Amino acid sequence: MSTTSVTGRPSTADPGAGRSAPGDPMIPRLFEVREVRLDTRDTVTLALEPQDGVPLAHRAGQFTMLHAFGVGEVPISICGDPTQPGPLLHTIRDVGAVTHALVSTPPGTAIGVRGPFGTGWDVTDGVGQDIVVVTGGIGLAPLRPAILEVVSRRAEFGRVVLLYGARSPEDILFAEDMARWAAEHNIVVEITVDYGPPSWTGRVGLVTNLVPRAGFDPLNTLALVCGPEVMMRHAATALVERGVPAQRVRLSMERNMKCGVGLCGHCQVREVFLCVDGPVMDYARLAALMDIREL
Repeated sequence: MSTTSVTGRPSTADPGAGRSAPGDPMIPRLFEVREVRLDTRDTVTLALEPQDGVPLAHRAGQFTMLHAFGVGEVPISICGDPTQPGPLLHTIRDVGAVTHALVSTPPGTAIGVRGPFGTGWDVTDGVGQDIVVVTGGIGLAPLRPAILEVVSRRAEFGRVVLLYGARSPEDILFAEDMARWAAEHNIVVEITVDYGPPSWTGRVGLVTNLVPRAGFDPLNTLALVCGPEVMMRHAATALVERGVPAQRVRLSMERNMKCGVGLCGHCQVREVFLCVDGPVMDYARLAALMDIREL
């Protein structure tokens, strides 16, 4: 799959090109829940297998529309490795009726999947450069495929830095993955929490506070940011102030998505439809929109 987004940034070749998705992405396909993994107290990862046996090709950063029958549909980013075969993975926080139904789905049950939709992180644009990932909470899930893609081609990138913030130590997502990336793939991982018990010996504070002192070459960096919108705005500002060009800072904007194809208008921000023009967009395009409180 090769497309060009409205940001003017051409998408790279699909890393999952060897795996095909049949038919129209608008038509739901049945996937069986093979595994339900509790990641934190309110966050679950579902491993899904297609009932027709054909894996769903996707790019890092894309999302699908997951349908819990009898309840509704919701957009969820794919968190699995786009370069490897295997189940389709979605990490979901239990925050509403549809997400509650999805995280409560027992193995063996079928759910509907539409997609994939949206733009990707396109990490190959950072080959030969440093990669900086700034994320908070469940925002690490949409970034996990990009990190795995970098890991699979680690020698092609310079310094790789992951700055991650969570509400508390028990809310840290993918802790084992981060430890492995640091130990086996020379990725600098810095973790901070908003608050911690007396037993917590790590950092406490905002993840954006880690940006000014992180070790990377700002003029030779591709930065990827995902998390709460206020955190992304401050993280992008900190990266630009550090010297990273705004067009080299990419954010995943996922608020208010509903239909996934730009028809309902729920995710419209002035002239931008986040589900179609995004979710991954350059900060150079988003800065003016994110500074307007009413938007």
